[in-house]
Amino acid sequence: MSTQTTPTPTAVPSASRAPVPGPTLLRLTQVELRKSADTRAGFWLLLVVALTSPAVAVLQMLFAEEEDKTFSMFLANTQLPVALLLPVLGILLVTSEWSQRTAITTFALVPDRSRVLGAKVLAATVLGVLGVLATVLAAALGSLLTPVLTSDGTDWTVSGAQVGQVVVVQVLGILIGVAFGMLLLSSPLAIVLYFVAPTVVTIVSNLVEALTWMRDWLDLTTTTAPMYLGELDGQGWLQVATSVGLWGVLPMVAGWLRIERSEIA
Repeated sequence: MSTQTTPTPTAVPSASRAPVPGPTLLRLTQVELRKSADTRAGFWLLLVVALTSPAVAVLQMLFAEEEDKTFSMFLANTQLPVALLLPVLGILLVTSEWSQRTAITTFALVPDRSRVLGAKVLAATVLGVLGVLATVLAAALGSLLTPVLTSDGTDWTVSGAQVGQVVVVQVLGILIGVAFGMLLLSSPLAIVLYFVAPTVVTIVSNLVEALTWMRDWLDLTTTTAPMYLGELDGQGWLQVATSVGLWGVLPMVAGWLRIERSEIA
């Protein structure tokens, strides 16, 4: 009798079982940018940012003195609403993962949490630059319409230092918002503390004479104010670095470690 031999199963090549590569950092950043407009709060914040800068430029064009109707002053003043709102957008970029309960899905799809957090930082940086571009367009609109709608002239002169410092201060602002979001993981708590904590430092430093140094070194509003006109130099950079270290770097490091080590629920 002939015996039949059972064919040996062919081994599956190891290459076919190679893990599927995860999304690139660029792709993750694009996802985070889309998320910033997906929520209702994020959408309205972006819309308000886009509308308030032209509104400030129009008001300045109609009611300011002629010497203030320059492109440089338009650029400086249109930064104010953006500087107020962009950090809130940075907070929501992080905390919406927990308020919308999407964090567990996000980190399940991309287990390397540092890559997700890095993408959020990059997305916030892009949003900060886009915010500055919106103010540049608003400033150009104000400068262009001033001699058309009023009897005043305008001056288009602007320094490279002002443009560069405006970009830096807006990017720092939204990143500080991201840092508060990482640390607290709660939209209401992070937004309230972002506005209240620095305000307390300002009030205390103004009331207590012995603590006036805090205003010059720890108050973000004071240290960054010259940047809107491009006038920061020398010791001013050290003061900005100190205040950003307190309100931005420390919360981001602590929040980053918290998200890396905590259980996502």
